[in-house]
This record gives sequence, C-alpha cells and structure tokens, in this order.
Amino acid sequence: MPDEGECGFEDLLTDLAVSFVNVEPNALDGHIEDALRSIVLFLGIDRSTLGRFDDRHSQLMPTHSWAVRGVDPLPRTMDESHFPFLAGKMRAGEPTILERIADLPPEAAKDAAAVRHLGLKSMATFPLAVEGKVLGWLSFGALRVERQWPNRLVRRLRLIADIFANALSRRSTEEDLRHALAENVGLRKRLEAENAVWCEEVLHCRDFDEIVGESPRLSRVMLQVEQVAKTDSTVLLLGETGTGKDLIATAIHRSSRRAQRPLVRVNCAALPATLIESELFGHEKGAFSGAVARRPGRFELADGGTILLDEIGELPFELQAKLLRVLQSGEFERLGSSKTRHADARVVTSTNRDLETMVGEGTFRSDLYYRLSVFPIQVPALRERREDIPLLAAYFVEKLRAKLGRKVMRVPDRVNVELAAYDWPGNVRELENIVERSMIVSPGPELEVDGLPSSMRKHQETAPGVSDSETPPVPTLAEVERDYIRAVCERCGWRINGKQGAAERLGLKPNTLRSRMKKLGIERPTGASPSV
Repeated sequence: MPDEGECGFEDLLTDLAVSFVNVEPNALDGHIEDALRSIVLFLGIDRSTLGRFDDRHSQLMPTHSWAVRGVDPLPRTMDESHFPFLAGKMRAGEPTILERIADLPPEAAKDAAAVRHLGLKSMATFPLAVEGKVLGWLSFGALRVERQWPNRLVRRLRLIADIFANALSRRSTEEDLRHALAENVGLRKRLEAENAVWCEEVLHCRDFDEIVGESPRLSRVMLQVEQVAKTDSTVLLLGETGTGKDLIATAIHRSSRRAQRPLVRVNCAALPATLIESELFGHEKGAFSGAVARRPGRFELADGGTILLDEIGELPFELQAKLLRVLQSGEFERLGSSKTRHADARVVTSTNRDLETMVGEGTFRSDLYYRLSVFPIQVPALRERREDIPLLAAYFVEKLRAKLGRKVMRVPDRVNVELAAYDWPGNVRELENIVERSMIVSPGPELEVDGLPSSMRKHQETAPGVSDSETPPVPTLAEVERDYIRAVCERCGWRINGKQGAAERLGLKPNTLRSRMKKLGIERPTGASPSV
C-alpha cells in the first residue's frame, strides 16, 4: 500500500475509533454499517460482514454487512457445520487470512467448498473478542479478484475488529444494566404494592383470641376452620353482616401453609364495577383513562398467599367468567395486555347474600357458585349464640379500656341480661359499637349501657301507669334464658330433634337442650305433641 494510502487508512482508523467512543447503544448499528462501507470503499474490496454465533442452532448469523453494487450480502444464516475449520479458529480467537481459497489446509476441504459457493476468492476473518470472550466475527472478502493482505493491513483490520468488539460489549453491558434497572424498578413497585398489602394485613391482623365464644355453633365453625385451613380448597363464608367473616378468613389463612405470604383483601361491594377488573387483575399503562402507570392486580400480589373476595355476591356478572377462569387455571390477563399471567393464590370468599337464590334469578353464574362453595362455612348470627354475648361484652370492655382511657372494669349481670335480650341485627359489630358508646358515658367501674335500640330498652322503661319507684324488677339471666328457650320450643311445636327442631335452632345438641330445660324447669305443656 502506498504511503499516502497508508496515512489515509491511519486517518480512517482514528476517525472510527473516535466515533465509537461515546456512541449511544441505539445508534451503534448505524455506526457499524457506515464503518463497514468506509472500509470496503477505501480498501477496494467487495464485501465486509460482522456476525455472531447462534449456539442454540449452531448457526453463523450475519448481523451487519455492506457490499458494493452487484455483490450480494451473505445469507442471513449459515450452518456452522459447513465451516468446521474456520468456525473453530474464530471460536478459538484466531484470525484466518487467505489470499487464495486454495491456501486452506487439506482438513478444511469442507470449508473450501462452502467458501467457494459464497463466491469468495480472498478473505480475512477476525474474531470479535473482549477479555478472552469471543462475541462474534468480522470478515472482509474479495469476490472479483484475488488480493493480498499485508501484515500492516492485517494489524489495522484487527484493530478495527477490537473497536467493534469493545463497542458491542459496551452496548451489551449497558443493555444488561438498563434491563436490571428496569427489573429493579418493577421489583420496587411490586414490593411497594406488597408492602401496602402487608400494612393492610397488619391493620386487620388478629389472633384467634379475638374469636370470642364458647357456644356450640361457634365451636363447630372453628372445627371447620381447622379442617379446611391446611388444604388449598376454596372456602365460601356465609353469614349476616357483622358476624366476623373477616376474622374467620384470617384464621383460615394464618393456619394454612401460606401464612408467610400476604392475605390480600378485596371488597367487591366497595369498588365501582368499572374498577373491579383492574383491581383484581391489574392493568398496563394507558389501558384506560387515568392508567398512567403499569399496576399489578390483587391476584398477582396474592401469589403464594390467600386472596379474600369479600361480598362476592356484588361481583358484576361480566367479571364472573374471568374469576372462574382464575379459579380453574390460575390464568388471567391485565387490562390492556394480551400476555397471560399466572398466580397461585388460595381463594376465600364471603357474602351476606343468598347466592343460591341469585343463581336461580340468573344474576350469579351457577358454575362459579359451585366452584366457590367447595367448602361452605355458615358463620352464625349473634342471636344464634346468645350465650357468647357476656363473653364478648367483657372482651370489648377489656379491649377498649386503654383506647378510651376509661375506668370501666366489668359488665354487671343486669347489663348482660339486657344485651342478651336483644336480637342484634348488626351482630358482633353492633355489640362492639354499643359497648364502646356505653363506656364513654359510664362514670364508674361498671358498664352503664347507653344508646340502646328501642327493643333493648323495654326492661328499663316504666310500665304504663306505674311510677318510677314502682319500676318492675329486671329479670335475671336465667329468667331470660328460660323465656327464650320456651319461645323457641313453642315455635318448633316442642320438637327437639331433627331439622328445624329446637335443638338445631338453638345450636345445641338435643341431650344438652333437654338437660338445660330440666335445669331451668321448662316442661312441655299438657296436650302438646311429644318431642322427637
């Protein structure tokens, strides 16, 4: 090469080195194509190609190429088995310089045939290596006439290969870093979401000690909790509002093998129908107006844990099919995404509505109902376990004393009688509210009931025509219990055993009820049908 040409190539090499120093990753491909063009035109060769190894398919994969007019680029893929000798040298980090294809050794006969098939007469191939790791290869080829590759040119072409290799390595490192940062951002957002769920769980966290009562009905519920907790079966909690279904769901989760993962709560009645799907399954950025960022759904957050779908009877009909799919396969898609995701979440649902009636009315899917009711638990109303009322009242006094800063220490018998006489349509929640309000106005160590519903005040009101000094005496707890059991027996026609019998209505075993009736002096009236 003439001195002038050599100086020109030195200038080209310098320009290439400078241009690749701070090139942006997304602009690197264009810089490589321009560099290959400049080299081919300066050297007067026909084609230059940069490629990588596809180890999975044993292919040589050209990624960048430039050729003079009339010369085709290399094929998009080339089977590495056609170039065993040349590919072996490239993978070993060794260049291959051929002024004639005939210069290949005899053991490279297969390579020679493949190279001639590509139309090459002379070639120089260099590995793209960084710190001993081969990233790919760079080749220069002459297709029209054979040409020489002087040592000084080979050294400079190897420098160009090093420039390309370093640029590709930097891009790979930056892409890995950006990917890692994106993963970190995604993990941070997930952790923030899970932290919010854990904070919510802490607010709802309760020990089993908060499930207060010794009644047979409550004992049966706790037995069912113990039976189902260790499984992954879907549980349906049925019961009136305020009966403590949330406490039972917490007990199921905390007794399960998923207790170390969160219990995620979703109140289907508290969310607009348009937002429930996003809340359950998540959404992508731009999925709807106001979706300014990607957000995982509650099922994703509950992965490995438990999800409580409260007030499941309020779930819109159009979403019931999607919930059924999650129950069957664990699969769902975020709003605005076609990517199928999977979540392993144990499902517990609760409702105060009659789902069977809703199925008959066509407002709740029968297949979803059967899927949800694998293990139904009926949480009893407070009026069905009246014997627990004194225990609950004492518990709430103890629980609220520090919060309210009151000196109330006990609940007197007369107050327990009054509380037991009421039907409690709001159940345990209503009882807690009454106790809290009463503690606020109680001046001494005994609870003075305040703010009683009208049906509770009947024992405190003065009878018509009777002065305050003649107020009838407050009945004892035994008297209230006697009247109540007698009323239930009369309603059941004095039938003790069997379905809808007095024992079942009272939540007692028949023999237990008979023993209590004998203790309280309750006898079947003459002429009444014999008890069964």
